[in-house]
Order: sequence, then C-alpha cells, then structure tokens
Amino acid sequence: MTRANPNAAARTPLADSPLIVTVAPNGAYKQAADHPAVPLNAAQLGAEARACLDAGAAMMHMHVRDADGRHSLDVQTYRDALAAVKQAVGDSLLVQVTSEAAGVYKAAEQIAMVRELRPEAVSVGLREVAVPEITENELADFFTWLARERVMTQVILYDVADVRRWHALRERGMVPPGAWSLLYVLGRYSAGQVSSPHDLLPFLQVAAEIDQALPWAICAFGREENACVTAAAAFGGHVRVGFENNLLLRDGSRAPGNPALVAQAVQGGLTLGRPIADAADARRIYGAVR
Repeated sequence: MTRANPNAAARTPLADSPLIVTVAPNGAYKQAADHPAVPLNAAQLGAEARACLDAGAAMMHMHVRDADGRHSLDVQTYRDALAAVKQAVGDSLLVQVTSEAAGVYKAAEQIAMVRELRPEAVSVGLREVAVPEITENELADFFTWLARERVMTQVILYDVADVRRWHALRERGMVPPGAWSLLYVLGRYSAGQVSSPHDLLPFLQVAAEIDQALPWAICAFGREENACVTAAAAFGGHVRVGFENNLLLRDGSRAPGNPALVAQAVQGGLTLGRPIADAADARRIYGAVR
C-alpha cells in the first residue's frame, strides 16, 4: 500500500518555486556531423554558455572532449573549459561538470577526477560509482567528501530501483547531509530511447512512497523532450534540455541550436506560472544542505 506523503500539504506553490533550466549542450557522443552547432571545445562552450544564458538557462551541464572530439574526464581540459565559460558569463551560469564513464572510464577514475577538480557542481551516476569494484567504505568516503566540500552533487537515477537504492544508502547512513539533488532520466530504456511524459509517473510514485524531499530534475530523449520537461515543471521539478539527448524542437523540426531548446523550456515554465531561476537561485536551491 502506498502511504500518503506527509509533506503534500506543504508543497511550495509553483508561483513561489523558480524553475531551474539546465542546458546540456553536447554530451559524450554528439559530433559536428550530428549537428554543426554542437560545442566541442572550450571556446565553443564559452560562446554556448553566453547564448544559453541569454535564452534563460541558469545552469550548464558540461562535457569536455579531447583533441579528437572524444569524451574526456581530463582535469586540465575541464579547467580550460570552465575558464572559458567564466570569461564569457562570469558567475551568471552555474556549471555542473559530468563524471560520466561513457564506456571509457572506470569508477575509481571518475571519483579521482572529481576529487582533483573539486568542481562547484557535479553529476554522478549512481550505477557508475556504486559498483562492486568500489567498496562500501570507499563509496561512503566519496559521498562524505562531496558533502564536506559542499560540492553540489546531482545523482543520476534511471528507474525506480535506482531511486530506492539511493534512498536505502541514505537510510543506512552512507550519505551524510550535503548539497544533494536528483536527476530522473526519462525513457533511457524505452523503445528507440524516446521519452514520454508518462515516464515521469513511476518516479513521482516512488518519491511519494519514500517521502523523497530532495530537489529533482529530469532529462528526456527525442521530440517529446519539451513535453517531458513541462510536465516535470508542473510537478515542481527542474529541467535539463539540450543536444546531449535531443536535437528536435517540439514540432519535430531540427533545432537551430541549444538556445532554442532552452527557450522552449522557459516558455513552458512561464506558462505554468513559475518564475525562471537565475544562477543565484540555482545555487540556493541546489546548494542547500539536506
């Protein structure tokens, strides 16, 4: 039996809940052959940051590439890209780096990169770091370090089993209070990896069952990305859009660039009556200790 969420009556009205729009402009795999506007180097990421900030983004989810355009977790490459974004927009965009393996890196390498870089914000795939080769003590030590260093950490979850696993780790005391948030990935295992707003429902259901109180966001694949993010915004979540997962506008046409996808998400939030967050709002929401 599903128990009622005791916080249901205390939910923040949408009009008082700024919507954080994050842009994921490149991901680990997209190349210029996929779309000529995919940013692949530091200078391009800086220019993209400016354009997406102007379109309404508060945050960038950053991937970097090596000289051949392949996914990289190289710390100096990250530092160069972060410096380029800083030069372009100052602190007006919160930058979250990825620790994604992308079939290239092992968990120990991912953890080592985060510790060496010590970013302001990072995304961590639970399935990628909570693996047999990382002992429970090592995993707990990493989570403790993230919390102690106040790194804004977004934990990536692909299905309700991931949500329950994350909750179990917290209940066991392996995850201390910190600047935690969650990213629900919609449609990762659907046919053709195409998302639907219906994919959000199981996440909302399990969140109500376990009384999940962390801030959360979604990302989605394909033409219905915009419908998915608008649905998430209606339920008080935050959103991530961009070429990492989707190249299409809501009408099915090819997006001219990431700013157009950001602008769609902003429009959806405003239609719901939600104010659009800036970087200061994002730092306040994602940086709060829970």
